[in-house]
Amino acid sequence: MASTSFPFNEGSSINRPPIFNGEGYHYWKSRIRIFIEAIDLNIWDAVENGPFISSLQEGNIIKEIPRDQWSEDNRRKVQYNLKAKNIITSALGIDEYFRVSNCKSAKEMWDILEVTHEGTSDVKRYRVNTLTHKYELFRKNQNESIQDMQKRFTHIVNHLASLGKIFPNEDLVNKVLRCLSRE
Repeated sequence: MASTSFPFNEGSSINRPPIFNGEGYHYWKSRIRIFIEAIDLNIWDAVENGPFISSLQEGNIIKEIPRDQWSEDNRRKVQYNLKAKNIITSALGIDEYFRVSNCKSAKEMWDILEVTHEGTSDVKRYRVNTLTHKYELFRKNQNESIQDMQKRFTHIVNHLASLGKIFPNEDLVNKVLRCLSRE
């Protein structure tokens, strides 16, 4: 008899992208990046750097090549952006989808989602400072299990990493050991 309480949510598959419905952006951002990179690094490049524009330089002027004149190589490169857009839109709930549905590129979609859920560079800087302060003052709470302390610590460190602040492993280990030695 099949179990009805399967431990997987929609999108928890190597064949389907993780779904983002507006909550847990940092978690989704990490998972969707891994998902896209596993399909093709060139697709992730289209998300991170923007779409390939099939163009030709004539003197000092750069002209876009009409679609019917694209080489096979140009078609393949242009396709990366379209594949990235497809993956991203397939990974979004309806509200998030409508937030980015009119974007022309996967990079534009990604940037809108980032600013919406992480904030501008000033907001990110503030979050990094706040989380760094939490990291620096991190202590084991009274009556807290080591597992719960580790989960709380990992959450802070992973959130900082998603915002670009990464601590060397040695620093992380030493920080945890200092917290434990106070017992």
